Amino acid sequence: MTPSSRPRRRPDVTGTELVGGVEHRDIVIVDPDPAWAARFAEERARIAAVLGPVAHSIEHIGSTSVPGLAAKPIVDVLVTVEDITAEEDYLAPLLGAGYVLRTREPGHRLVRTPALDVHVHVLEADDPAAEAYLELRDRLRRSPEDRTWYEAVKRELAARDWPDMNAYSDAKTSVIEAIRARARVG
Repeated sequence: MTPSSRPRRRPDVTGTELVGGVEHRDIVIVDPDPAWAARFAEERARIAAVLGPVAHSIEHIGSTSVPGLAAKPIVDVLVTVEDITAEEDYLAPLLGAGYVLRTREPGHRLVRTPALDVHVHVLEADDPAAEAYLELRDRLRRSPEDRTWYEAVKRELAARDWPDMNAYSDAKTSVIEAIRARARVG
């Protein structure tokens, strides 16, 4: 069953809500830090404790999940749930655990730590976007060439001035899609 055909408790949101509005943040890429894996493990335990079986999976994604890859010092976590519209099942517990709601958009919610150093992306378990995060992560873990290319692109883009992190992320899309396409062919 695809996310769009899944029975839902209520209709999903139809627009994007950025809680707090657009934020201008400096994009800083730092050298790989082995502490990122430990930080993910801490956050994973925290999330698992409050969500229990509501979380189908809790995965470390993004550049901090790839050993040897320079990254923004923000640990990205992917949590998959059965029904994104059932916010009472996951959002209330995450907020109660100290996370802060940042984004509510169709099929996706984002909470983060007040220190802005951990982003938790919530998607439905069979959402193709969840698969895409894992496909990119796994390819970058396996391919030194793609890892080097991706890092170079990120460093070049980080040197520019962006109105917010979403603009920076959008600028990486074509490279991410190319890396994912290579993952699908071998």
